[in-house]
Amino acid sequence: MQSQPANLEEKTNRYMVMLERALKDVKTSAGEGSYLKKIADDYLDMARSYYNDGVHFVESGDRVNALVCFSYGHAWLDAGVRLGVFTVKDPELFAI
Repeated sequence: MQSQPANLEEKTNRYMVMLERALKDVKTSAGEGSYLKKIADDYLDMARSYYNDGVHFVESGDRVNALVCFSYGHAWLDAGVRLGVFTVKDPELFAI
């Protein structure tokens, strides 16, 4: 039995919402002035930038690149959680 391909619009919307929720959920756990705080800030900036780029691609009708951006943005947050520079309230949103 062959599986159906994922609906690109549904998947893009789902990943966009997931990244929105994850961005609201993460809190930096690294101490002010520490090297890990710089890493946390960089990871958060990357995730936000990918989110914003993804929204731009959705608005311009480019769902493929939007999905890529939302996926990459979430990967930065996952990496930060695994590294320990972020704490989260909803672990279901992350690959931990």
